[in-house]
Amino acid sequence: MPTPTRGYCPIPLLLLLFTTLTLGAQSTGPVTWRAAQRQDSAWYGTPEAARVADNLLVYQHATGGWPKNTDMAAPLTPADITAITAAKTDPQDDLGRPTIDNGATYPELRFLSRVYRSRGDERYREAFLRGVDYLLEAQYANGGWPQFYPIRKGYYENITLNDGAMIGTMEFLRDVGRGAYPFVDAERMANSRAAVTRGVDVLLKMQVRVDGQLTAWCAQHDPVTLEPAKARAYELVSLSGSESVGVVRFLMEMEDPSPEVVRAVTAAVDWFERVKLTGLRLIREDDPLLPKGYDLIVGFDPEHGKMLWARFYEIGTNYPMFVGRDGVVKYALSEIEYERRNGYSWLNDWPKELLAEYPAWAERHP
Repeated sequence: MPTPTRGYCPIPLLLLLFTTLTLGAQSTGPVTWRAAQRQDSAWYGTPEAARVADNLLVYQHATGGWPKNTDMAAPLTPADITAITAAKTDPQDDLGRPTIDNGATYPELRFLSRVYRSRGDERYREAFLRGVDYLLEAQYANGGWPQFYPIRKGYYENITLNDGAMIGTMEFLRDVGRGAYPFVDAERMANSRAAVTRGVDVLLKMQVRVDGQLTAWCAQHDPVTLEPAKARAYELVSLSGSESVGVVRFLMEMEDPSPEVVRAVTAAVDWFERVKLTGLRLIREDDPLLPKGYDLIVGFDPEHGKMLWARFYEIGTNYPMFVGRDGVVKYALSEIEYERRNGYSWLNDWPKELLAEYPAWAERHP
């Protein structure tokens, strides 16, 4: 055998590596919905991808949308299909409530498009087009999107930025309007572009002013007045250090932003800079006696601490807000109950990357 040199790999070792990689790439069972959305392009032509796409057809509501918090890729028995079909007609059943919340509907549409382009099954194209129609129909005349459509009474009617609902929908429709899905007809493409334009318009109108100065957005806004609105007991009227990031990023990605868009982005970035919390560390303190085995504690570390932002800020004071299920505002994470303190994302560095990208964007759009 020749003396090994740099870059040399004996044939047996190459075979071993190939075998290991091949076996490692094989699924040990049905793919999960999360994993199904993260495969390479060739996978979407496989029988497993078609199986998941068939599942999506089962779950798709008559209106064209999908429910949330469902593993769309889990294998379905005939009994499952019967139960799902029945549940879709029951407005009190979560499966009967199509939504854009928690990453529902637009991810299913992206998946169907990939499988359709790989396999050419017209059922997937038809389902995709019904889904596009659903998103277009669900939009309010003022440009916002409710959390659920058909409308579910309560805070679900609010224009919903929470968990990226409206921005995720607009990103998808922006792609439709730009021709990312060649099998979509010209009329739907034009309608998608118009929907995004209306969406941008209402985002600019919803940006909260404090003492005449533009700041950020609430996680949800009233569908009529466009004022910041309350959702769950611990999601009060506030300025969002999380959801506002998605709004600003979408506006920054516009190809030819108007002066109003540039003004909105600049003001929001200024607000992010003003409300950042410096010298802090979010510490996970292990404690086997606690329900989750740990507790979250905010630590002060002026030398090595990070920049963090609160999920919610009080409008007017910019104080970070922490709220338990009793709906009472506290100004320290430690003051709310254990379950909410450790069951919700209250502090993070959400705007960090955005702020790093902003100077280059500002140079292009003075």
